Amino acid sequence: MAPKKPPCLPSLLLPLLTLLLPQADTRSFIVDRENDRFLLDGAPFRYVSGSLHYFRVPRVLWADRLLKMRMSGLNAVQFYVPWNYHEPEPGVYNFNGSRDLTAFLNEASIADLLVILRPGPYICAEWEMGGLPAWLLQKPEIQLRTSDPDFLAAVDSWFKVLLPKLYPWLYHNGGNIISIQVENEYGSYKACDFTYMRHLAGLFRALLGDRILLFTTDGPEGLKCGSLQGLYTTVDFGPADNMTEIFALLRKYEPHGPLVNSEYYTGWLDYWGQNHSTRCISAVTKGLENMLKLGASVNMYMFHGGTNFGYWNGADEKGRFLPITTSYDYDAPISEAGDPTPKLFALRNVISKDGYLLSFLDILCPHGPIRSILPMTFEAVKQDHGFMLYRTYLTHTVSEPTQLWVPNNGVHDRAYVMVDGVFQGVLERNMKHQLFLMGKMGAKLDILLENMGRLSFGSNSSDFKGLLEPPVLGQTALTQWLMFPLKVDKLVKWWFPLPLLRSSHAQAPSGPTFYSTTFSILGEGGDTFLFLPGWTKGQVWINGFNLGRYWTRQGPQQTLYVPRPLLFSRGALNKITLLELENVPSEPQIQFLDRPILNSTLHKTYIYSLSADTQSPSEPMELSGH
Repeated sequence: MAPKKPPCLPSLLLPLLTLLLPQADTRSFIVDRENDRFLLDGAPFRYVSGSLHYFRVPRVLWADRLLKMRMSGLNAVQFYVPWNYHEPEPGVYNFNGSRDLTAFLNEASIADLLVILRPGPYICAEWEMGGLPAWLLQKPEIQLRTSDPDFLAAVDSWFKVLLPKLYPWLYHNGGNIISIQVENEYGSYKACDFTYMRHLAGLFRALLGDRILLFTTDGPEGLKCGSLQGLYTTVDFGPADNMTEIFALLRKYEPHGPLVNSEYYTGWLDYWGQNHSTRCISAVTKGLENMLKLGASVNMYMFHGGTNFGYWNGADEKGRFLPITTSYDYDAPISEAGDPTPKLFALRNVISKDGYLLSFLDILCPHGPIRSILPMTFEAVKQDHGFMLYRTYLTHTVSEPTQLWVPNNGVHDRAYVMVDGVFQGVLERNMKHQLFLMGKMGAKLDILLENMGRLSFGSNSSDFKGLLEPPVLGQTALTQWLMFPLKVDKLVKWWFPLPLLRSSHAQAPSGPTFYSTTFSILGEGGDTFLFLPGWTKGQVWINGFNLGRYWTRQGPQQTLYVPRPLLFSRGALNKITLLELENVPSEPQIQFLDRPILNSTLHKTYIYSLSADTQSPSEPMELSGH
């Protein structure tokens, strides 16, 4: 539901709340034209979205479909609002049951999906009359989708009902709608009536205000008549089209700002009497990967197609009349019946890109980051265990290797440092105090902090976790932090497995990355011990149960005890998930042994470091022979 106002609290708490609670008036979604990107609450943002139409899915299944989209790695859902579905007769409106638009917005919010809304008035969507009410034709001379006064009067009346319902759900008002489309592929329509488009833009602004991002969508041939000054221009095309040429054409209409494909076709519609349409999985995934490499925002149309129940199917005119089938399966990643398809898993693998932790940040921290000038401890943000990500942006270019350090031994306990997603190394309490970094102004500095366990003996002082002091880069103390308390266990519980990667050569330190696979056990089995040869350090889960930490490189413990009741037997699939924090072996593998390996080191303390400023030499590990 839309966020509520916080309860009345003593005035002394208000400054703290300003730092800790996301306030509606600080929320924003804007175009950063200077850097060709979106900004969400001031931070660089790119959406990977999917289309789902609430009017093609029974209300009882909305939550299921939205959750599957979220768990596929999407961070937004795009959908139309069909006018004829809500105003069956002039002045008679229906927003109940399966037409309860605000209930669908609420379900999207629960699924932690942002919303890209397309209210028309014309929507196409292979829907009856493109979403326009048939009663408009009771005036035979009416000119649809033009500045015809009869048509505009009906549109104005409808939008004066619809748009106020959407206003509380706009992102800057505390809701989840980040952008709204004006009309739909208008450049493909014969009229090319700019007076009509300007009227719509003015109506949207009058009813929704100036802060919401309004945009248009057209195919390459429709940009000339479909775009309008003051509305952000986006394009649509599929995997068979020339991405480079189309984005170059888009730049003629929108020279600066993020590239956006608002309809990337994962499949296609069906007509009665013709074959079911399909799209090659490899072509769809390759096209998505290429767009993501460019930094583009993408909406996949459709991600779940659904069904044209009743009489709601539309029809096309392509030399002859072509009515559309009842099924709107669309060869989408989620089938008409709601089942994940091989296309979904392939697309999810592209989105996740090997499971890098940063790719799942909005799932790991569904309520968004906490903002503070100085870094805050785990305890200050109510994160008892596990991990928290600290993020800031470089305020100037660092062209030479420059020392990053935290005063007063202020890393509690291990920090995994990344610049623009590239792993740089580790800082460790009492052991390793500095790294050397470079980066351009505006580069993203991420520091993942691991709580290795609070003191239980030897000190009466409170053992706070996290960054206890602001990190210093060169001579500059870094400020303006975003803190993401991570819900790793929840992600692992719901996350679909990703296959372990294989490569023919040793890899550089990968940084925090998830790996997952499945395995089966023949027979009943028994207690066992998990061995992770070549892995470095991290956390491991079996069937959603957190086994604990592994630190293969450090030792002495090499195996983790796996109680028999955690495992499914007799051929059932078990899932194992690893969060490798540093370095994955070139040939990843896991082994289950019948006895533990608890002492694999020599009689010297083993200290692992990624750079030359080690405090003691590395010693080779010696396995115990089991």
